[in-house]
Formats: sequence, structure tokens, C-alpha cells
Amino acid sequence: MLELVNVEMMYNKVVVVLKGVSLKVPEGNVVALLGGNGAGKTTTLKCISGLEHTEEGEVTGGSILFEDQRIERMDPTRIVALGIVQVLEGRRVLEHMTVEQNLLVASHLRHDMSAVRSDLDLVYEYFPSLAGLKNGISGFLSGGEQQMVVVGRAMLAAPRLMLLDEPSLGLAPLVVKEIFQVLKNLNQETNITMLVVEQNVRIALSIAAHGYIMENGRIVLHGTTEYLEDNQDVKEFYLGLSLEGGRRSYRDVKHYKRRKRWLG
Repeated sequence: MLELVNVEMMYNKVVVVLKGVSLKVPEGNVVALLGGNGAGKTTTLKCISGLEHTEEGEVTGGSILFEDQRIERMDPTRIVALGIVQVLEGRRVLEHMTVEQNLLVASHLRHDMSAVRSDLDLVYEYFPSLAGLKNGISGFLSGGEQQMVVVGRAMLAAPRLMLLDEPSLGLAPLVVKEIFQVLKNLNQETNITMLVVEQNVRIALSIAAHGYIMENGRIVLHGTTEYLEDNQDVKEFYLGLSLEGGRRSYRDVKHYKRRKRWLG
């Protein structure tokens, strides 16, 4: 459904952020894009959704294809109309609006209001706590409830591909588990394709079929969930497991052998 081919991206025509990023997201799958702060994960999502233009960014090389149609220089509104919807990092609710108003904002490009109402009911089915809060002001919600709102809002945009940026950020472990269970159910029951950006490798791999690991604007490793979970580099540097079964930090390691896929 989505393919990035050797994508390069620059800010202000000076700072190179993405350096030949290639990845694929098959229809109906959940794919995880993993890595630490500053790796280029959020920038990759913004290049797909067209939002890099709002920050003086530009795709300067390669191509981004959605169902074989190039979208790397397309207006963000047209990209949303194609069915690509991004859930931004940081729970960007419209704080002075009610929960239901926040949800319905995302349906502004849709014309079948009966389908919108049906999708709204589906949001309340996936997030029952929001049904009781639908007339509450969104700015007074907890962080977990706000994250439910922004995921629900994305559902109201009728997405075919959902881009999720750090959905676990700043949330309690139990809330993270609940959010990711909903995402898993949503993918399996509605066939919405997902590209999930996460620093929490363990929780992301729990719902993804395939994962890519990014460092310094490059993809350095990729494979199935099973391959990544069994990979020693991933265990040691992203899951915190050493050969002895203990925990190690980057400060304890003098050499980190990156298995870049272009080196075979």
C-alpha cells in the first residue's frame, strides 16, 4: 500500500534529516518504525502525510508511493482525502472543545453523515470511557483519555492508512497496554493499515508484523517481528537484554555493530 524508495529530506535546504530511507507497508498490516530520539521517525511520517512543508522541510530525493501514486509533493489535504491520516505526537486535542466535537472535526471531508455517525458509534465501542465523556471539555481529560480522543478522531477521518506517532508517549503502562490492544483490534477487525512510530520497541512489536529500526536518518535493520525479537542487537540495545540476560546501557558498550541492510 505504501512504499518509500530512497527518500531524502532536508530542512531549510541545509539540514539533511533523512538519508535514503526505504520501507514498505503492505495493505492490512501493522508495521513498526523504531528508534531513539532524533532518529528521523517523526520526520518520516511527516514526509508521508505532507506536513514537512509546515516546518520548511522538503523531500529532495527518492519517492513516496501510495498504491503506486507518488505523493511526496502532494498537498496534505489531498493526502488525507486518499485515506492517509496521521495521529500526531503529543495528544493534540482541541482543548476548549468537547470530546465529541473533537472527534467530529475529523469528518469535515466526508459527505455521508450516516456513515460518520456509524463510525462515531464505533469509536465509542472501542473506547467505552469516551462515551461517558462525550460532552466533557477535552482539555480536562487525562493523558490516556486524550490519546483515546486523537486515535478516535483519526478513525472519524475514514483512514485506510493510519500513521501513529509515539502513541505510548507519557502514558502509564496500563493505559499504553489498553491503547495498543485497541490498535491491534482495530487493525484486525476493520483492516486499517498502520505505520506505528515508537521508542517503546517491546509494545510496538507486540502488534506489528514487521519492523524497521532507524538511526541517524537511516534504516539500519528490518525484518519480521520474530526476527527482530530474536536479533541480538535489538535485544541488547533496544530491549535492554545482554547476553547474560541482564541489562546494559549504551554507556557500558564501546562498540556497537550495526547490521545495515545495504551491507548484506
